[in-house]
Formats: sequence, C-alpha cells, structure tokens
Amino acid sequence: MEHVPPPAEELALLDRELVRLDARRSQLLVRRAWLVSVLAQPAARRAVPPVPPFAAPSVPPAPVRSSAPFAAPFGPPAAPAGPRSAQNVLLTLGGLLLTIAAIAFTLVSWGQLGIGGRSAVLAMLTVAALSAPAVLLRRGLPSTAESLAALASVLMVLDAYALHRVAVPEAGGPGFAAVASAVLAVLWSAYGLLLGRLRLPLPLAVVTVQLPLPLWAWSAGAGATVFGWALLATAALDCAIAVWGKGVAVRVTACVCCWATGLLGLLVGLGQSVSADAVSAAVAPGVLLLVGAAVAVAGAWRAPAGLAVAGGAVAGLSGVAAVGGVPGAGVAGGWSVPLYLLCGVVLLAAVRAPLPRPVGKGLLWASSAVTVGSVLAAVPPVGLSLVGTVSQAARMWSGVPDGGVRGALGMEGMAWSEMASAPVVLLAVAALSGAAYRSWASWLRVAGPGVAPGAAWRGAAGAGAVALGWAGFTALPAVLGLSYAAAVSVQSVLVAGVFAVTVREWRRGTGGVGPTALVCGLLGAVSVGMLSLATETATYAVFTVLLVVFGAAAVLLGGAAVPAARALPPLPAAQAARAAGVLRMAQAVPACGAVVCGMVLARAVGASWGLAGYRAAPVMLVVPAVTVLLGARLRGRPPALPVELTGAVAGVVAVGMAVPDRPFLALVLALCGVLAAGTAVRAERRPVAGYLATALFVLAAWLRLSASGVSAPEAYTLPVTVPALAVGVLRRRRDPEASSWTAYGAGLAATSVPSLFAAWVDPYWVRPLLLGAAALVITLAGARLRLQALLLLGGAVLALDAVHELAPYVVQVVGALPRWLPPALAGVLLLVVGATYEQRLRDARRLKDALGRMR
Repeated sequence: MEHVPPPAEELALLDRELVRLDARRSQLLVRRAWLVSVLAQPAARRAVPPVPPFAAPSVPPAPVRSSAPFAAPFGPPAAPAGPRSAQNVLLTLGGLLLTIAAIAFTLVSWGQLGIGGRSAVLAMLTVAALSAPAVLLRRGLPSTAESLAALASVLMVLDAYALHRVAVPEAGGPGFAAVASAVLAVLWSAYGLLLGRLRLPLPLAVVTVQLPLPLWAWSAGAGATVFGWALLATAALDCAIAVWGKGVAVRVTACVCCWATGLLGLLVGLGQSVSADAVSAAVAPGVLLLVGAAVAVAGAWRAPAGLAVAGGAVAGLSGVAAVGGVPGAGVAGGWSVPLYLLCGVVLLAAVRAPLPRPVGKGLLWASSAVTVGSVLAAVPPVGLSLVGTVSQAARMWSGVPDGGVRGALGMEGMAWSEMASAPVVLLAVAALSGAAYRSWASWLRVAGPGVAPGAAWRGAAGAGAVALGWAGFTALPAVLGLSYAAAVSVQSVLVAGVFAVTVREWRRGTGGVGPTALVCGLLGAVSVGMLSLATETATYAVFTVLLVVFGAAAVLLGGAAVPAARALPPLPAAQAARAAGVLRMAQAVPACGAVVCGMVLARAVGASWGLAGYRAAPVMLVVPAVTVLLGARLRGRPPALPVELTGAVAGVVAVGMAVPDRPFLALVLALCGVLAAGTAVRAERRPVAGYLATALFVLAAWLRLSASGVSAPEAYTLPVTVPALAVGVLRRRRDPEASSWTAYGAGLAATSVPSLFAAWVDPYWVRPLLLGAAALVITLAGARLRLQALLLLGGAVLALDAVHELAPYVVQVVGALPRWLPPALAGVLLLVVGATYEQRLRDARRLKDALGRMR
C-alpha cells in the first residue's frame, strides 16, 4: 500500500497545522483578556469607541511554535496624548520661565536689594530647587524633579556669579570661572550620584569639567603648548569617564567631549610642531603629540569598532607628527616631508603589533593618510613641469632657451630648491607600491590575518607605482636644473619606458597597470613634444622617437589577446565585452598617436623647406596617404578605423592650410579626392568614401574654375556631365536596381551646382532662365521616371533659382504691405498647420514613402 502523500510529508503538514492552531489560540486569548479589561473599567471609560471586529487572521508564512501573544492586530486603539505628555510640556515651559525669571532677577533687579537680601533670596531658591527633586522622586514625579533640577543648575551658576560680584570682586574673571566650574562639576557629580534617577546632573557635570583647565591656562597667561596640555588632560579625563562612567548618557557626552577637546589639543600641538624652527623647539610639542597618541590608543582599546578605528587613526597621525616633527624642524627645503613619509612607512609595522584589530586598522589608515599627504605635497613640481611646456608653443624654433629646462618652462624664478624633495617622495612611494605589486603574496603573509585586501588593491598598487614613478621622473629634470638637451633626452626615454610597461602589462593580463601606464605615456608624449618645439633639431628627433615608440606599441599591442579569453574562470558576457572594448581602445590609441606624430613631422618638413602654409599643404597629405595604405593593410583589425579617421583629420588640416590660396586649395581637394577614391576601392569603405571622393572632385573643379576667372562654367562642366550621364544610363541598363544617385547624381551636380552659383551673381536673365528650364525638365523627368536623384536635385536647383529671381519682387511686395500683415499671415498659417497637423503628418509620411520607393 502506498501512502498519498508520503508519511514524512503528511507529518510535516500535521505539524504546520498544529502550529497554526496554537498561534490562533494565543491570539484569541489575548483578545479575550483585552475585552475583560474593557468591561471591568468604569462606565465613563467604556465610552471610548470599540475596536472594529477583527477578521480571521491568515496563516503566517513561516510560523514558529511559540506561545508568545501576537497582540498587535488586536490591541486597543491608539489613545490620545496622555496626561504624561502634557505634563512634560507644561513642566518644560514652567522650568524655562522660572530660569528666565531667575536670570532677569540676578542681572536686572540685583541692585534693588542689599547684600543680605540678595544672598538670602538666591540661597533659599537654590536650596529649595535642590531639595525638591528628592521629594518628587519618592512620590513618583520624575518629570517635575528633572525640571526643578535644571532650575537648580541654573541657580547654582547664578550663585557663583553672585559670589564673585559680592565676596571676591577683586578675583580675575577667568581664574574665578576655572575654580567655580571645577566646584560646580564636583557638586553636580555628587548630586547626580546621590539622586541616581535624575538624568541631567551627571552629563552636565561632564560638560562643565571641560572648562577648569583651559580657563586656568587662560588666567595664567600660558602659551599655546600649555593650552594644548590642558586640553589633552581634559580629553584624558573624558576618555576615562567614557570608559568607566555610569549610564549611556554620561558615556556618550564624555565621548563627544573627548573628541572635541582631544582633537583641539592635538591641533595645537601639531601647529607648534610644524612651526618650530629648531629641534629643541619641536620637542615639547612632540611630547604632547605622543601623549595624545597614547590617550587615543587607550581609549580606542575598549571602544566600539568604528570609534576604535578612528582612535587608531588619530593615534597613528599624532605619533607620525610627533616623531617626524622633531628632526623635521632641523631641515630646510621641504625635506621634512620625506621624514614624515618615513615615519608613516614605519607605522605599517603596527599590523604585527599586539593590538585589537580595529586599532591596527586605524593605524594602517593613518599610515595611508600620511603617504597620500606626502604625495600631494610633492605634486606641484610635476604640474609645473607639465604645464610649463605649453609656453614653448609661442616660441617655436626660437633656439635653445637660456637657463636650461627651467628657461624652456618659463619658470626660472621659481623656488625649485624648496621642491627638491618632491622627486624623492614620489619615487620612494612608487618603489614601495611596486614592491607590493610584485610581491603581493609575501606582503599579505607579513601583514597577517588582520589585513585582507582584495585583488583590486593589488592592481591599485601597481597603477600607483607606475603613475608615481612617472611623475617623479617628470619633475626630476626641472628640480635638478638640467640642461635643455638632457631634459629632452630624459623625457623621451621616460616615454619609451612607460610605453614598454604598457605593452608588457597589457600582454600579461588585466588590471589597472596597463591603462595607467598608457595615460602616463600619452601625457609624457605631449609634454616632451611641446618641449621639443624650442629647436628644429629637437623637434625632428623627439617626434621621430615618438613615432617609433607609438608605432611599436601599436604593433605589439595588436598581438595581445583579449583579457577575457585568458580569464579563469571565464568572465561574464558583459564584463568580457567591456574588457575587449578596452583592449581595442588600447590598441588604437598608440596607432593614432603615431599618425599625429607624422602630422607634426610633415608640417615641420614644410617649415624647414621654407614653404608658406598653403604650399606645405600637399606635404601634409603624405600622412593620409600612408593611413589609406595602412587601413588596407589593417583591414578588419581594431586600429584600422581610428587610424584612417586620424588620417582624415590630417587631410582636413591640409585643406585648412591651403584655404588662403584657391588654386592650391583646388589641388589639395583633388588630391584628397584621389585618396578617398583609393579608399573606396575597399567594399567596407565604399558607401562613405565613394560619395566623399565625388564631392571632393566636384568641389576641386569648381574652385579651379573660380580661381581661373571663368565666367561660363558650363563650357567646362557640360563636357563632364554628358559622358557621366551616358555612363549612368549604361549602368542602369546593366543594373536596374542601381541607385539614381550613383548613376546620375555626380553628372548632374557637376553642371547644375556651378551654374546655380554663377546664376546667383549673374546680373542678366539668360543664365537663370536656361538653368530654370533645365532644372524643370530634370525635375519632371525624375517624377515621370521615378528617379530620386533627378527629382530632388532638379527641384532644389529650380527652387533656389526661382527664389533668386523672385526675391527682389517679394521684397518690394512685403515692403508695400502693412507691417501687421506678415505676422498675421504667419499666425494664420500656424493655426492652419496646427489644425490639420495629423493630416500634414500623413502627407509627409506618404511623401517620404514615395521618395523612398524611388531609385
């Protein structure tokens, strides 16, 4: 016999049903107890509207066997604000009013009473306010007791003020305030401990205890270091209260005060340490910072995780400032930064110290912060070395600058000696990052289990090593004051080395090292390229080296495999596509850089030959000619299209150079057309390059005719149009599906467009009439034969010719009309179009479809 369902499943069903029944029974019992309590209340209380009948509850999605009541769905309705809330509001307002009255009495009406009367009034009020909370607490009125305790606190402050004015008026204000705040802190502490149910006195005592030591230092006229010690001692007391204090409110208040006074004291010590001009002057602030670090570690030892990390970071920064500040005060020229960096590196040993893990993590963050700060302090000379090269563009081939590389940068007067430590800092951090990148597993073993960075941190370390190393060597020539030739040589070698790193890392695998090296190499190439513009020899040498470097990098990166293909396990599809796209970009960038270097060399050749700008334009066309050949060679590879587009930019530059002279411009356009025609031989480039070649040839012919002073372009264009149209007819006969633009577009445009330009400047009527008639015939033929090129080209020429002929008459008519009529007509037109908008859309769609069906 087979069980349906199986026994195990049936047992589970029974258990779930029993759990549901238990939960339902608990709910009903809770509801019954509430109904009994409602019936037992007085009749006045039963006037409250009853709770609506409850619906049968649904089975809980994940019931747990428990007898705990589910009272939420069946509880009584939310009652209005009870008397306790109103009482609290009234007590707060009453206490506030009494406080204001006491202050007004003390400050305004004080002089109307004698000494005895004033003292008696304040004493009686204070004793009464201090005594009342004890009685109120025994009678179960804690809110009233809190209000009177707050009033008593204010009265005690006023008593202290009165004591100073009456008993010891000769005492100094800060000194008396220091003693008074200490006494008040003790009294409030005792009062709060005696009446433990009051929540205000103990936190108030903690806040008050912040004042005695700083006020004492102020009254004694102490220096900044003594103020720092006073703040630090107060922070140590706050730390002890935060660790061993009574109650959450006391601990939180002490913790906040500890951070405020401690950080302020450490900032005072840091300022004194940094501004010290001798080692002896930096010792006292250093001791202060070390003691602050000890206090921070002691507090972080027993603090929660987040505060422990912050405390460890503060301790680490204080220790570095203390240890590095003493020897740093005895050095000049910015060499204190490497000392701080050394201390920050030594702080890394904290990972092996017997400290709680959050504290050790905070020390590591402190070490990282010191390293980042040192790097940022070393960045300015790098920026000056990069930005200063731009000024050389205004002094192109002006000769070797005076003052070496600093003269080439235009910054001879800069205080480079104050920045001498910058390359040392950058190269030292780069060496540490590179060592971590190369020996990542060893570093993790040394760090121990307390530090577990992911693989992304290894890539960041490698990228940082490349970027910082490049930055250090970039700033080195200017900092050392090398000669111009030495600086150009160093920068050129640096660019080659960075691109070598780029190729190696891209061929090895993924990570951020390759892209970082590529960016650094591009920035370095731009910098050294601008720097080389000072002399003709340097320009040729540097850009030849850059051309070789970019070309070699493009070739070597072309053999790099897609990173996704090497990944084990295989990467997801989106990530693999992203990696492949990044690799394609990395392969294309050096190739485009090589083309740009070729453009610069071509322009330099023209300048060396003494050619004017427009005469050097054909020399520039050597670059797009080479890119056309490379595009055919690189067919199907990622760099092919970017290289050809960059070559096209060179062609645009050549056209721009030839603009001042129309004959040369026509020659350059014709040569560009030849290059475009050569590109159109390839099937994948034919749709764009073919039309571009036709347009360039036609434009070159027009410009040539215009430059030759031809007034009748038809004599030159018709001999081209007739055979072109004949060839188009033969093409259409052989291939009826061929486009009319391919067959007839070039031939018609060769005559109609130059004639249109000539007609617009022709003062006679013969040419416009003949051109309009020919355009009308072409338009009608296009409509009859359903040929798109004839219809659109003929219609456009006919319309423009008609506008030219009718424009004077239209202007006369418009001038004779009232001024309000054209806007009115425009408004009516808009209204009509708006009212028939849908119909106009349908007409436009039909026209578009009709044109689309034409060949």
